[in-house]
Amino acid sequence: MPTYNPPLRDMQFVLHELFQSTEQLKAMPKYAEIDADTMDAVIEQAGKFAAEVIFPLNISGDAEGCTLDKATHEVTAPKGFKAAYAAYVEGGWASLSCDPAYGGQGLPLVLNQCLYEMLNSANQAWTMYPGLSHGAYECLHAHGTPEQQATYLPRLTSGEWTGTMCLTEPHCGTDLGMLRTKAEAQADGSYKLTGQKIFISAGEHDLAANIIHLVLARLPDAPAGSKGISLFVVPKYLVNADGSVGERNAIHCGALEHKMGIHGNATCQMVLDGATGTLVGQPHKGLAAMFVMMNAARLGVGNQSLGLTEVAYQNAVAYAKDRRQMRSLSGTKQPDQPADTIIVHPDVRKMLLTARAYAEGGRALAIFTALKIDEELSAESEEDRQEAADLVALLTPIIKAFMTDNGWIATSHCMQVFGGHGYIREWGMEQLVRDSRINMIYEGTNTIQSLDLLGRKVLGDNGRKLKKFGKLIQEFVEEEGVNEAMQEFVNPLAELGDKLTKLTMELGMKAMGNADEVGGAAVDYLRVAGHLTYAYFWARMAKIALEKQNSGDPFYTAKLATARFYFAKLLPETAGLIRTARSGVAPLMAMEEALF
Repeated sequence: MPTYNPPLRDMQFVLHELFQSTEQLKAMPKYAEIDADTMDAVIEQAGKFAAEVIFPLNISGDAEGCTLDKATHEVTAPKGFKAAYAAYVEGGWASLSCDPAYGGQGLPLVLNQCLYEMLNSANQAWTMYPGLSHGAYECLHAHGTPEQQATYLPRLTSGEWTGTMCLTEPHCGTDLGMLRTKAEAQADGSYKLTGQKIFISAGEHDLAANIIHLVLARLPDAPAGSKGISLFVVPKYLVNADGSVGERNAIHCGALEHKMGIHGNATCQMVLDGATGTLVGQPHKGLAAMFVMMNAARLGVGNQSLGLTEVAYQNAVAYAKDRRQMRSLSGTKQPDQPADTIIVHPDVRKMLLTARAYAEGGRALAIFTALKIDEELSAESEEDRQEAADLVALLTPIIKAFMTDNGWIATSHCMQVFGGHGYIREWGMEQLVRDSRINMIYEGTNTIQSLDLLGRKVLGDNGRKLKKFGKLIQEFVEEEGVNEAMQEFVNPLAELGDKLTKLTMELGMKAMGNADEVGGAAVDYLRVAGHLTYAYFWARMAKIALEKQNSGDPFYTAKLATARFYFAKLLPETAGLIRTARSGVAPLMAMEEALF
């Protein structure tokens, strides 16, 4: 059976040594009283909840799945899920970083990031129920009317109610401009919505007293395409004037999707048959309002793969230290045993270190971005808020796509460490692989994220956002350029930064002649950009580890060894990626369609 130990030491390293998060947060008036002890206490208790309450339900929830009663349209989550959710609400975890005006604790978002990484390691399918609720909270907090906020935010904050986002439909996939769900105005100011939605995670379940659906639909006079989409809040149960749950609304689960993974989460086909809803934001501006939730979800999906990478690594290491197979090529390492443990073999170590490097690099990127979101929302000056917002916008597609690609690689490697046992359900590794695969698909496929990064976030503003991140790298390189001990990290970081700049300019020129050049290069480009971000954080972590390597703490020895592995074995991937990005779109588009 698998195990999970919350990576508290590494989280504390990233929070306090790498980013000095308390100093950053104290500069924001709302967090002036925050301190390291408080942050450590929160993540310690969060890790305990994840490991002791949620993790034991992961394998059983996968095996059991969700059950739909076709007569009542009610969905029952796997055994234990409801009780675990009640414990989550009772513990105040739902309200951790929410606005105190609606009953929240008002703690920094970066703590929510740490909480959700550990919840995802413990049980991704379960974590999707409260995770989506937080996105609904953010959307209504930003765009809801005062009445909607008063009605829904306190209960989303407490966790008494959960939330979803109902976006796509059977015929449109990612192209939301094609959606057909209709919304018709009523005399009382409400709307009646009719249509079908698919792939709605946590769309129906028995964990909470009400489910608040955020639904994209078209008004009768809506323009064609994405400019004609409006956003509506549609509760499972209508809400009475006193805030209590009223009669059942005309939205229900028509079927459950039968999926490769995340079996414990109810992925629903939702049917709206004249369901009552209220407009969120302005008519025909729904997609912009929904992007608050969508961007939160994209960051959350990256976090899902970070969590899976960590737990897969932990279990693969434990197995590699115990499993005996053959002898070391360089000579017997454990002569008193019939065979050496497989951790002596170089390629086993390569697979383990790949997962470790991607977990620790991803954790640094995720926490950095969460701190920037805190700054975007709470910094005193508009200039600081905008600077942070630009970095978050740039890094969001990298987090979603690069971290989920890496999660797929890492979980697959870790399953491989187990050999044939990894393919067997009881060890839990094949579930992590299956669960991780969806993360590359939903909330915008990784190709969509790549197009967003290169087309919108980089070329779309002439590299303005990219230059801001590049400035951070340049300042670090200049600061450490005279440090002989740092050359093995600084030189490849600076070299890759220069190469990405040149590649960006080259692709921009090509795109002016043929926009398909962006599509041909975008996936490779994002992966190069992802490695640049990881290289920056790994270089910074290596600096600290070098300074403290003689402290006697093996943590820093391991950190330095992992940094060296990353630069020697993973970063060189960028050479091939740059070459394929430069090869252009011609080899992709030359073949006639009929020949496929």
